[in-house]
Amino acid sequence: MRHAYVAFMRGARTVCRGLGLLGFAERRMATSRGARWFRSLFAIYDLEDLARLDLPWWTFDAIDRVGAFLGERPGARVFEWGSGSSTVWLSRRAGSVHSIEHDAEWAEHLRVFLATPEISAQNVRLETVEPVQTSGTPVVGSRKSGFAGLDFTAYVDAIDAVDGVFDVIVVDGRAREACFVRALDRLAPGGIIVFDNVQRARYREAVAAAGDRVDAVWTRGLTACLPYSDQTALISRAG
Repeated sequence: MRHAYVAFMRGARTVCRGLGLLGFAERRMATSRGARWFRSLFAIYDLEDLARLDLPWWTFDAIDRVGAFLGERPGARVFEWGSGSSTVWLSRRAGSVHSIEHDAEWAEHLRVFLATPEISAQNVRLETVEPVQTSGTPVVGSRKSGFAGLDFTAYVDAIDAVDGVFDVIVVDGRAREACFVRALDRLAPGGIIVFDNVQRARYREAVAAAGDRVDAVWTRGLTACLPYSDQTALISRAG
């Protein structure tokens, strides 16, 4: 179903480009959230197009809030579980971005793209940490379909190899519940955790388990690339 939808949107992009609809939306993106959303629909699973549009795959409310936050923190340090268009977007606004990716093939594609002259993201360190196949129950597993039997312990622990605290930590890859718990201890004073797709019950439960240690802003609504609303939480330490 997903592949069929992406293929349809690729064809629709060509047609809409010829009709001038994409150009019309692009000219209004700076002042219209609706135009940004409409144009992003045709960039689904297209890293190069999303980078050109300068969009991570979060709710637009979260994008605007994180953008404003980074605008007030020159030289911000970012740590990210799960790489992609957000890596490019963050590299343009932060002092440094350390991104952890579990998929070696995707990481290599992104690594090559980050090095292109038009991107040249020299402040990004992209690290591949693949899961380990186990014969029993993983110590740190992922409940996403297709990842049964894979242990993401090293993936989650990758943050331990980086010194210091982070102004922004993005939880948008695998084993997100475990990543979120680790992120809480590495957040700089006043920093924020970007926890994506929190409409999923298991992610909401992870945030709820933190109790009064955290404050959360639950953004919901138009989301880059998606024809339906989604949710991204922005979480900080309470107080």
